[in-house]
Amino acid sequence: MSEQNLPPALQPALYLVSTPIGNREDITLRALRVLRSARMIACEDTRTTGRLLELLQIPAPRLIAVHDHNERGAAERIAEHIRAGNIVAYCSDAGTPGISDPGFVLVREMIALGIPVVPIPGASAVITALVAAGAPCQPFTFVGFAPHKKGRKTFLDAVVQRSETVVMFESPFRIAKLVDELCQRCPERHVTIARELTKMYEEFIRGSVRGVQAMLASRPPLKGEMVVILHGGESAEQTDEAGERSNAGETEIL
Repeated sequence: MSEQNLPPALQPALYLVSTPIGNREDITLRALRVLRSARMIACEDTRTTGRLLELLQIPAPRLIAVHDHNERGAAERIAEHIRAGNIVAYCSDAGTPGISDPGFVLVREMIALGIPVVPIPGASAVITALVAAGAPCQPFTFVGFAPHKKGRKTFLDAVVQRSETVVMFESPFRIAKLVDELCQRCPERHVTIARELTKMYEEFIRGSVRGVQAMLASRPPLKGEMVVILHGGESAEQTDEAGERSNAGETEIL
């Protein structure tokens, strides 16, 4: 490879490294390069990131946990490390940092301290589920997890009033409840539940909210991480037709 085709040398900065959401082969070449070069890796859970590094056969550098209670203190330590000429990576437990973890606070602190921040694109459960749902993607809104108790009714009332596609996360312990609540508000709207994305038992459950509610009632409780896509811009006729054509299915990842 000629020198002009070589990737540029990594500069001291905070690198936001997207990690696999299930299948470890979804790590990018650029992410591997950064992780191998990092002198420090900040992460949600040092055990989870340590296991990933072991699977990727990358010697673990210094790992520090960044969570809701220590972002600012951790930011100062990370900034000092970068100012000393080191490369620091930040990883969430799975997927793109900052989507459903305290990474955005860390990024905000780095920007305020004048530290370069470099995003390393990669896996994201939001985008992975959205593009396979068959929902209109322009526009879409991501709303994260619905509140467990306080504010849940107001949150869901606002979600179903939106005309664009809405993407949210839900745990397997509350997925049936969420579908029931959506059925009370928009029974004929089209919905897709994506679970275990990129893993062996990846599954997409598609249909009207009412149809998916009946489907869930007739099978064992769902397991795994869930992404729920409430489709926008579709009529009840389109919903019924799409639900008949595409029922639940499993895809094995080799």
